[in-house]
Amino acid sequence: ALALMPAEDQLYDLAELFKIFGDSTRVKILYALLEVEELCVCDIAETLNMTQSAISHQLRILKHARMVKNRRAGKVVYYSLTDDHIKTLFEIAFEHIMED
Repeated sequence: ALALMPAEDQLYDLAELFKIFGDSTRVKILYALLEVEELCVCDIAETLNMTQSAISHQLRILKHARMVKNRRAGKVVYYSLTDDHIKTLFEIAFEHIMED
């Protein structure tokens, strides 16, 4: 098994990725973006009934983890999932928790 083990830095990165899912606010943000595809901070805050400051803080973490990307349109910044890998992670995780 040890010969097949990925490099230590790869395992560390994988553990860090899963830590992102350890916060329910981040999971809610990702789920909202999964469903709507693109939202601004104010829309996410309204959807989750949270302050824009709290949402912005979580979005910074998600962006640093390369789970979301943003685009600016004038003064408004819109966020979306970085790629379909995030959607796939959600689908697999939901499938797992829905099993009997």
